[in-house]
Amino acid sequence: MTSLIINEMFYSIQGETSRSGLPTHFIRLTGCPLRCVYCDTEYAFRSGTKMTFDEIISKLNINLTKFVTVTGGEPLAQKNVLFFMSKLCDLGYSVSIETSNCISIKDIDSRVSIILDVKTPGSQEEDKNLISNYQELKSSDEIKFVICSLDDFNWAVEYINQNNLYNICPILFSPSYGEMPLQELANLILDNSLKVRLQTQLHKTIWGEINGK
Repeated sequence: MTSLIINEMFYSIQGETSRSGLPTHFIRLTGCPLRCVYCDTEYAFRSGTKMTFDEIISKLNINLTKFVTVTGGEPLAQKNVLFFMSKLCDLGYSVSIETSNCISIKDIDSRVSIILDVKTPGSQEEDKNLISNYQELKSSDEIKFVICSLDDFNWAVEYINQNNLYNICPILFSPSYGEMPLQELANLILDNSLKVRLQTQLHKTIWGEINGK
């Protein structure tokens, strides 16, 4: 219960969510049960190094930033991550987790900010969404939709209304890189008067698709 398989760790600018622009420690865990067609981290599916909690924490520096994002892959595929995130919170870090909507978030420490990625049809994994997760979200969490097309956009709008997501927490619309033009998605949000936050992957704007991870 005191180790995780780590694909990579790095210090960078957070490119997404309400924390966009903040210097952040990223911890990418190995493994994911999904195969979204637009996935940009396929390299994290299998390769990784087993590290103890203490070894991972020794590579962090709270003097650089208190912000830590745990991501993947799908980080919740490794159950020990729940204990690890609680330990980070105990140490004074401000922790967020980027998780798909295919594994229960029920046991995540309440101090952790959850970024829940609801899968649209464009991902070809929308049948994996767990509706039960929505009742576990806090008002400080965020729900993210990656929009690949106009069909995805229309699906997301209907899905939000069906599941009353506006009353739970902030909602993010992110264009699928290379598929949905940012300007087109911005216009769709404005034309439909949606109460969502448009986000782009700032890290890719700064460093490009490969170096921006």
